[in-house]
Amino acid sequence: MATQASLAKGTRDFYGDELSKRQFMIAIIEKHFKRFGFSRIETPSFENYATLMGKYGEEGDRLIFKILKSGDYLAKANTSALEAQDSQALTSSISDKALRYDLTVPFARFVVQHQNELAFPFKRYQIQPVWRADRPQKGRFREFTQCDADVVGADSLWQEVELLQLYNSIFSDLGLKEQHKVTVKLNNRKLLSGIAEAFGIQERLSSFMVILDKLDKIGSEGVATELKSQGFDPSIWETLATFLDQNVSVESRLERLRTLFASSEIGAKGIEEMQFVLDQTAQLSLDSLSLSFDLTLARGLHYYTGTLFEVSAPNSVQLGAIGGGGRYDDLTASFGGKDLSGVGISFGLDRIYLVLEELGLFPSTIGDQIEVLVLHLTDTDPLMALDLVAKLRAEGVSSEFYPEAAKPAKQYKYAEKRKAMNVAFWNTEANSWVIKNMKTSEQQEFQLESLQTILPLNRD
Repeated sequence: MATQASLAKGTRDFYGDELSKRQFMIAIIEKHFKRFGFSRIETPSFENYATLMGKYGEEGDRLIFKILKSGDYLAKANTSALEAQDSQALTSSISDKALRYDLTVPFARFVVQHQNELAFPFKRYQIQPVWRADRPQKGRFREFTQCDADVVGADSLWQEVELLQLYNSIFSDLGLKEQHKVTVKLNNRKLLSGIAEAFGIQERLSSFMVILDKLDKIGSEGVATELKSQGFDPSIWETLATFLDQNVSVESRLERLRTLFASSEIGAKGIEEMQFVLDQTAQLSLDSLSLSFDLTLARGLHYYTGTLFEVSAPNSVQLGAIGGGGRYDDLTASFGGKDLSGVGISFGLDRIYLVLEELGLFPSTIGDQIEVLVLHLTDTDPLMALDLVAKLRAEGVSSEFYPEAAKPAKQYKYAEKRKAMNVAFWNTEANSWVIKNMKTSEQQEFQLESLQTILPLNRD
């Protein structure tokens, strides 16, 4: 019985123009990664179960795709966990690998395993797919591509400043500038730790940040309600909400935080770091970015310890974050390596694609097109046609030869579907080749020996 052709939810096939546009984006992003001195690495699509688990928080761990052990995976299953329906204990006994959730944790593992070969600070970029068992919706997929740039091995906050420059360069080159600026929200985990100290909730900081990170989804009232339902003092949110007014200057908000953190060393350190990044970026020309200090930005991943970044699409596009990142100070230590500080940013390729498509920012010349289709008419000598195709390709012209002597109407229909810019055919009466522009119908005769007379071809 035949299996019905279907895609797993949250995944997609790519072909044609869409794939060409994605490659266009990747080429721009990779160009700037290289210009900023980042070296490319690749890591496997799956990691050991223990490598990934416990790095993302309870919610993140739940969204990791686990891979069953090969063979009879139930033979070594934790029977007591099976009987007790303890999914967490059972999973660890029947699965020893998982699909990567992001590129940062595999990068930290990579650094520890190759630390004796690397020159620190080590700057790497990575463009690969990741997987999350999330509920699919617009802009949220279960398989998607991340484009990451990270620096590990130095504490300097100048790296945060340079990463903002990198964001600016890439978004500008993609056309997200002027009226299509993106917004980069900035915060620092140390500020949130300072708030936890001020209100005596240090041990519940993770739960607090998970709720705080939902502000864009459930709004201020929703956050207040959820905090209360989780047993947090309502005064925490009442105090924090006073820092959300974007009409109040950043300096005023930071000054009020200094008062709140009078006895919090980590909170004071967060203010110092935030002030440095804001002061230095104010001196730069970032024409594609609108910077915003947002104290509620938490970014749910457990490993962040310092500066936080989150990129929002232009206001005219209703979509979630299209990029993000931050500083992590002890991720490599979790793999038994040196305690190396790292900081990085990520570009969500799939969501940025949706933004560019909605705003019409892809160049019209991008597409899965061929420049010349050589027709196979009844009096066409296939060897002559193949010789023409070979010479066109040698000149950098994408071209192909229709494989069979079909009716002209069929071949022209194929040319239209392939979006061929031109067709070429042999004119027996004139004893010459003819090239025809599919858009204007303009025709030009030429001999194979004088191919240069028709080059360069019209590429409109």
